[in-house]
Amino acid sequence: MFRPMMPYMWATMQSLFDPDGGMEALGPGAALLHGHALADGEALLQAIDAVVADAPFRHMVTPGGFEMSVAMTNCGAGGWITDRKGYRYTREDPDTGRAWPAMPPLFLALARTAADAAGFPGFVPDACLINRYEPGTRLSPHQDKDEADFGHPIVSVSLGLPATFQFGGPKRADPMKKVALHHGYVVVWGGPSRLAHHGVLTLKSGEHPLAGHRRFNLTLRKAL
Repeated sequence: MFRPMMPYMWATMQSLFDPDGGMEALGPGAALLHGHALADGEALLQAIDAVVADAPFRHMVTPGGFEMSVAMTNCGAGGWITDRKGYRYTREDPDTGRAWPAMPPLFLALARTAADAAGFPGFVPDACLINRYEPGTRLSPHQDKDEADFGHPIVSVSLGLPATFQFGGPKRADPMKKVALHHGYVVVWGGPSRLAHHGVLTLKSGEHPLAGHRRFNLTLRKAL
């Protein structure tokens, strides 16, 4: 479980305002790592293509029967799904009946270095949710609370078109910050911010040299 560490002295930490490096505090136990995945951007997108070849993107349905606008797939030992039965992790892809594709080593390495930088050493995720955003799609504010143990952080990697990330608190009514996410930015949150509400505002049209008119997001978790 969470144990306070020196990196949580976020109140006195200042943003470095460097788009290609540095760390910006978003809250207690939450940080934005500027450009942390920038050097690996092309390789990460290629790894996503390999995962999708085995587990294609799909538009999942919420328990209430609404189709999600953001297309999703997974890799790792567990994958997050939603359907009429609820939100949960499964060890098999319900669309194929096979195990989810193995998590690429690059994903694991990136998650570990990002978590280390944010003050969560030794993070080893076993699930990675991959989201594909098209212009006009969004992700409503929510909490990541389907995992077995909230003592592990969340690592979220942004690739492709820029997006506006919303980051709030444990209550839905808590004020939410708007954070610009560019290609290669990584957000890490855990400890006191582990159950913070977060979302993504409607994606604007654009063209990225590597991802085209899309944005991809990797959300790495210790889920099982």
